[in-house]
Amino acid sequence: MLKDLPKPRRGAIFYEDNKLYATLASYPITKGHVVVVWKKKVSDLHLLNKREYEHLMDVVDAVRNALLKVLKVKKVYLVYADEAKHVHWHLVPRYNVKGFNILEEKPKKLKDVSLARKLKKNLRMM
Repeated sequence: MLKDLPKPRRGAIFYEDNKLYATLASYPITKGHVVVVWKKKVSDLHLLNKREYEHLMDVVDAVRNALLKVLKVKKVYLVYADEAKHVHWHLVPRYNVKGFNILEEKPKKLKDVSLARKLKKNLRMM
């Protein structure tokens, strides 16, 4: 795996191709927090060519749709931050909890990867 990002827990990766993978977050903010990671070391989105960017966003969209269906939430936040200097998107399900603030949530270590199987089953790629 990539040395600048946490290694996914075994069984947490539910989609992978030659360009990227989608995995349950190692330290999720909420249940169903997913990370879509570009495999090749690329420090920022603008460095992807159009075809690569479109592929990345197609996968992000498919993962978002699977999360909406499986978790029965109405919204999934897409979070792009570049502290790791490596292209990756966080998809964070928004549960109907009063006062939820994505930036103030305390991540906890992932313990159960069973959601990965459900997401894989419901993932509809183009």
